[in-house]
Amino acid sequence: MLNHKDILSTIEMIDQQHLDIRTITMGISLLSCCDEFHQKACMKIYEKITRYAEKLVKTGEDIEREFGIPIVNKRISVTPMALVAGASRTKDYVPFALALDAAAKACGVDFIGGYSALVQKGFTEADENLIRSIPEALARTELVCSSVNVGSTRAGINMDAVAMLGQAVKDTAAATADRDGLGCAKLVIFCNAVEDNPFMAGAFHGPGEAERVINVGVSGPGVVHHALQAVKGQSLDVAAETIKKTAFRVTRMGQLVAQEASRRLDTPFGIVDLSLAPTPAVGDSVARILEELGVEVCGTHGTTAALALLNDAVKKGGVMASSSVGGLSGAFIPVSEDEGMIAAARGGTLCLDKLEAMTCVCSVGLDMIAVPGDTPAETIAAIIADEAAIGMVNNKTTAVRLLPAPGKTVGDTIELGGLLGSAPVMPVHPESAAAFIARGGRIPAPLHSLRN
Repeated sequence: MLNHKDILSTIEMIDQQHLDIRTITMGISLLSCCDEFHQKACMKIYEKITRYAEKLVKTGEDIEREFGIPIVNKRISVTPMALVAGASRTKDYVPFALALDAAAKACGVDFIGGYSALVQKGFTEADENLIRSIPEALARTELVCSSVNVGSTRAGINMDAVAMLGQAVKDTAAATADRDGLGCAKLVIFCNAVEDNPFMAGAFHGPGEAERVINVGVSGPGVVHHALQAVKGQSLDVAAETIKKTAFRVTRMGQLVAQEASRRLDTPFGIVDLSLAPTPAVGDSVARILEELGVEVCGTHGTTAALALLNDAVKKGGVMASSSVGGLSGAFIPVSEDEGMIAAARGGTLCLDKLEAMTCVCSVGLDMIAVPGDTPAETIAAIIADEAAIGMVNNKTTAVRLLPAPGKTVGDTIELGGLLGSAPVMPVHPESAAAFIARGGRIPAPLHSLRN
């Protein structure tokens, strides 16, 4: 149970430093909804989601109101849809996305994730059907998020899937061109995807998960930034220790909220994900943390080292505060969602190559980055492959969420609104990787994957 002593210890962080519960996400298994007739499967999907998640939003609002803890999003994640839809005779999977969207709206949640496929080692027919349907599915729905896992340290990288998804990103941008390519903000391509991630757009309820579960994502870049201001000029050892202690407090609050939501919803508690997920609000930026550590502008020399320190300290502090830390748990660097990174990108200090280097040491990868609308599909695929290679070789989760901005070029800005923010269009290299992508096949797993 939450108690007022726990809450009082976080009042200053909540009121002045942008601390919040970023999301309560209910994961729901849809394996029992498989049916050879897709209409019946869609009816089962709608019924099961609305039955399990009927009280999710109200519960989140009750906890928020009773204890004064902001809970920004209430979300649902489901079994990767390719695993469910594959049992049906149809090849058109868009009705499954529409069923998810209808269920999410009925429950009143902000997003539903799991229009997904796991293809790191190869395709099933269902996987291919789902990937081909992504542009239409995301254009015709409002709340559905999609993800595809194209690689892993154990399996290598499925380059045929990478090529398909490079084109899918382009087609999704075109299908939502009237909204600055908004559909691409709901599509994530992973390497080493985790099964318990509560954050969108990459959340899905992994096949190894329970029937249903509650996962909570906590975020507090502003809290960390404020804590570091008290140790300005002191050694990096002191800075790391300060971040660890702050991460402990933030994670502890997430643990308490997760347990309370679990009790009220009669649903097992899964994990707390302590990811420093920024927003466009001033004072809620990961970039500003790195600058507080001493780099003049995010993206200059030293940024990667500062980010490595931050990410490690966050994980260490979080692990001490909960026996169930999971998801991604680290520092996110989504350009459009971080006012400090937006400023650094507009100033020219932060570029795509530097962001790629930073993904070697942080959580996730190239996130919410706008590129010119005429960027070739093969170039997008090559960027996906580069990021997947970083994840594969380093045995970590990486991802790509690129936003090809229809009709826009370098220097323009796309406006996505809300937590998605705005993003300056960043340049990509003009030289082609088309011949590399056209080879297809699979990049083999690294030698260190053989751990048995």
